[in-house]
Amino acid sequence: METLSYGSAPCCQVVNSNWKSVDKSSNSRKSKVSYFANHGVDCNSYRISLCGSVRFYDMVLQQRGFRPQNSAEGSRRIKLKVYSGNYDGYVIGEEESRDISGLEEHATKVLIPGLPDESKGESEVSISSCFREWKPKLNIHYEKAGCDNLGSSHVLFLPGFGVGSFHYEKQLKDLGHDFRVWALDFLGQGMSLPFEDPAPLSKEGTTSNGNISSWGFGDETEPWATKLVYSADLWQEQVRYFVEEVIGEPVYIVGNSLGGYVALYFAACNPHLVKGVTLLNATPFWGFLPNPVKSPRLAKIFPWAGTFPLPSNIKRLTELLWEKISDPKSIAEVLNQVYVDHSTNVDNVFSRIVEITRHPAAAASFASIMCAPQGELSFSETLSRCRTNNVPICLMYGKEDPWVTPFWGVQVKNKVPEAPYYQISPAGHCPHDEVPEVINFLLRGWIRNLESQGSLSLPLLEELDSIKHTIDRELEFPREGSKKSVMVKFLGSSVSLWDRIRSYIKSDSKFRNLAAKSQ
Repeated sequence: METLSYGSAPCCQVVNSNWKSVDKSSNSRKSKVSYFANHGVDCNSYRISLCGSVRFYDMVLQQRGFRPQNSAEGSRRIKLKVYSGNYDGYVIGEEESRDISGLEEHATKVLIPGLPDESKGESEVSISSCFREWKPKLNIHYEKAGCDNLGSSHVLFLPGFGVGSFHYEKQLKDLGHDFRVWALDFLGQGMSLPFEDPAPLSKEGTTSNGNISSWGFGDETEPWATKLVYSADLWQEQVRYFVEEVIGEPVYIVGNSLGGYVALYFAACNPHLVKGVTLLNATPFWGFLPNPVKSPRLAKIFPWAGTFPLPSNIKRLTELLWEKISDPKSIAEVLNQVYVDHSTNVDNVFSRIVEITRHPAAAASFASIMCAPQGELSFSETLSRCRTNNVPICLMYGKEDPWVTPFWGVQVKNKVPEAPYYQISPAGHCPHDEVPEVINFLLRGWIRNLESQGSLSLPLLEELDSIKHTIDRELEFPREGSKKSVMVKFLGSSVSLWDRIRSYIKSDSKFRNLAAKSQ
C-alpha cells in the first residue's frame, strides 16, 4: 500500500490545498501525492495541519455503500482527521452509518499500518539471539532488536507458559524500528532450559518409560540445582537481574498470560525499574501450593514443591501426562483453541513448541513448574502495589480468549480504573501474535503518551477528556495483499455497569455485521 509520508519539525506545519508545498524546515521524505489522485481523492477538498510524522493510508471510500458523486459531496460525507499526529499520525475516516437500533451515529474507522513487508521494500529489523549466564549452570536465553536506537525507550516482552521469546517475533521486527526491544525465555522454558541434568540418574538407574527424557528423574541433585524450583518468585528475580545487568535502564514491560502475571509481580517489587506495564490477557493467578514465606505452616503440609529430584510418585504422574501433553496433535489442538482467527499462520509457533518438548530437561521442568508454590504476592496484591507506587498500567485483551475471558480483564480495570483498557475482537489468548498490527499500534501510542507526559493523546482518543467514555473503533490494516478489520473497544474510567453491558451488546452487533460483510 502506497503512503504519503514525511517527517516534520516539532512545530505545526500546514500542507496547502494543492498538496504542493511543505515548510522547507522539515527533513521530509518524498511525498507520493499521486496516491491520492489514483484513488479518487480530491486533494483540493482538504486542508490538514500536521504535527510530527504522518502517514496517509488508503481511505477505502467505497466501503459501506459510500458513493460520493463529486468532491464536494465527498468532503461533506467523510470527515478526515489527523489522529495523534505526533506519533505516527493515522488518518481517521468517519462515515455516517446506522447501528442495529436504527439511530444515526458516527462509526469511526481507523486505518493503521501492517507489519513491515520486505516485498514492498519495507525493512524488518534483524533479531539477535543471545545467552547470558545468571547463576552457575542457569543460562537465560533472550532476543533483542533495535538496540542501535540509542536514546529510545527499552521495551521488554515476557512470554506465556509453554512458549518463549520467539512468540514476540512480530513485535521485535516491527517495534525495533522505534524502540530497543527485548524478549526473554523464563528459566525452565523456551531455550532457557538447563544445559546439564539437574538430577542425573545413577549408573544403575533407568527410566521407567523409554519415550520420556531422563533429565531431572534421578535420585540426587547436583549442587547448582539445590533448591531450584521454576516458580513465579524465581522468574521475578530473573527479570530483575536481566533489567539491572543486561538492559541497565528502566523498561516498559509487556507480558502475555503467565508473562503478564510475572510482569506485574516484577513491577510491584521493583517500581524503580519499570516505566510502565502492559498486560496482554494476563493470567490472574499462578501456582497451586502455598508460598513457604507467606504461609510457612501451611506449606509444611506439602512434602514436595517443585524442587529436584522429583519424588517417585511425581515421576510416574509426569510420565503419564507428558506423553499426552507433548504430543504434536495435542499442541495443535491447544493452538487451535486459543487462536480465534484460524487463518493466522502458527506454523513457526507450533514447530518451536514441539522443539522445546524434545529437550531432555523439558518433562521434569514441566513438573517443577506445575508443582511450584504460589508467588509471595498475589495478582491482586501486585495491582495494589503498582497503584500505590504510581506504576502506569495498560490493558490489551483479546475478547474471545477461552481461558482469560473478558471477565478477568474487566476485573483488573475495576481495580485500576485509570488504566487504559483496550478490548480487541476478534482476538483470543495471544493477541500480540494474532493481531500484531493492532497491538504494535496501541503499544506505540501508549508509550509515547507516557513519554510525552500526556501531551500526546492515548491511542484511539482524539481528546484527553475522552478517557471518561467508552468508545468503539474499527481498525483496518493491510495483511498479505488484502485488508483485515477488527473492532477495538476503549473502556473509560467513568462508565456505569449498564453502559458497559449496552456497549458490549453494541460491539457484538458491529462485529457480526463486520464479519458478514467480509464474507
